[in-house]
Amino acid sequence: MKQKDFALIGVMVVFSAFLSLLLSQFFFSSSSNRKQTAEVVDPITSQFSAPPKKYFNVNAVNPTQQIQIGNNPNPNPFSSKPQ
Repeated sequence: MKQKDFALIGVMVVFSAFLSLLLSQFFFSSSSNRKQTAEVVDPITSQFSAPPKKYFNVNAVNPTQQIQIGNNPNPNPFSSKPQ
């Protein structure tokens, strides 16, 4: 390639980059696309309301208690070694 070819390719690259920038600003980045809305949230406070008494009362089931089914005290029930 000759020196003139490098200059021509450079000019074409700069021109096409400038043209693509203008076209993308015109088609893809319109002013309506740049406007966004955000949901308004309530501020976080350290004050909590009491939980409903219908679900949280002294007669409710406590899911944090350990449940044992049967009388097998084996801590490793799936091992192949007998105790």
